[in-house]
Amino acid sequence: MNFRKILIAVDSEPVAAHAAEVGCVLAQSLGANVALIYAVDPTLAAAPESGIAANELVALAEQEGKRLLAGFRERFALQTTTLEFVEVGQPASAIVNAAKQWPADIIVIGSHGRSGVRRALLGSVAEAVMRHAPCPVLVVRAKE
Repeated sequence: MNFRKILIAVDSEPVAAHAAEVGCVLAQSLGANVALIYAVDPTLAAAPESGIAANELVALAEQEGKRLLAGFRERFALQTTTLEFVEVGQPASAIVNAAKQWPADIIVIGSHGRSGVRRALLGSVAEAVMRHAPCPVLVVRAKE
């Protein structure tokens, strides 16, 4: 299999930075193109007690996502042609859809490695991506 297009899913968690590092090293060693994706979950923007409208919270989250992606681009010295996707939607679906549309040859994503009740309550974006991705998925565990 030839990995020429690597989609790296990121967020603000340390495990995402580790996954981005692994994905960038892989891309460099293969001479592959990289795209970064950050998903804004609109259900997390429902905070009526904040006094800020949900659409404004989503817009702020999108801006934060763009800043985060720019930081990853700078941190890993990615080319200016590196694609950046900030998508609004359920994170796993947004990642899978971007992988289909780009189209990616492999997705790199971090995982906390939760199990048991914590996993049942919080779910696993990485697991959902693995189940629905149109391509192989490299799941990077948190550094120990």
